[in-house]
Amino acid sequence: MRGYENNKKYESGVSESIGFMLIFTMVIVGIGLVTLYGYPILAKQQVSTDIQIMEKNMIVLQNDIKSISYKSVPYKETSLKVGGGSLTVRNASFNTTPSFKIWDNNNIFNTSFNPGQLHYESVNAQTVIDIENGAVVTRTYFDAGSVMLASPRWFSDYDPVTSNTATVIYFIGMNSTNTMVDTSVGTVRMQLAITNFTQVSLPMGDTVFVQYIPNPANDFSQAWRGYIVNSLGWTETPPNSGIYQLPPSNTLVVESYDIMVKGL
Repeated sequence: MRGYENNKKYESGVSESIGFMLIFTMVIVGIGLVTLYGYPILAKQQVSTDIQIMEKNMIVLQNDIKSISYKSVPYKETSLKVGGGSLTVRNASFNTTPSFKIWDNNNIFNTSFNPGQLHYESVNAQTVIDIENGAVVTRTYFDAGSVMLASPRWFSDYDPVTSNTATVIYFIGMNSTNTMVDTSVGTVRMQLAITNFTQVSLPMGDTVFVQYIPNPANDFSQAWRGYIVNSLGWTETPPNSGIYQLPPSNTLVVESYDIMVKGL
């Protein structure tokens, strides 16, 4: 009888040990499943959130640039969080491209402009977002495609009183006094440095062209093509050349601004 009671006591201990091991195993397996499947999903969601935030930040900075350029606001300062990547200033003299050229077939007007960039790059998301010549453009690594998130201020204006058409193109350059990189919370401070205004009267039948020459390492050709052809209605000639023919105009206005970035 005593031996039976002892065996029963031992069996109770074994049952408690087995129960603990089962619960412990279930906890470990649960943690492993969360780590294996849940963490990558959470990380991917965080990367996507960082990109969405930076898209909004760049549009805010674009509005600051518009205020400085078009509204003659002398100085703008904006605080923002740079998540998942880095924000840098690429001066207009960073390299010879990207650049824009404008000329007419009568050699009355011929000029080129290197705009520089406010450049955001995320390695995790493999995404680039730039402010280039007043436009917010984005693309992914190893992809020829690009998209314009917010357009610049180019337009043609018809005056019914004089029956004249004026085409206006704005160039906006980004420069800084030294190399600037921001990877956390920072303040972007900008002010207007130089403004140039050119107005050209065009003879009847004169044709004006504008060309976008991309940086091969950071190509936004499709974004600019979509804006110029689809939004402005200008003709690319020849196709896929990056050369666009402006509509018949009596006056061409080219206004350029140099924005100095004081800090990131």
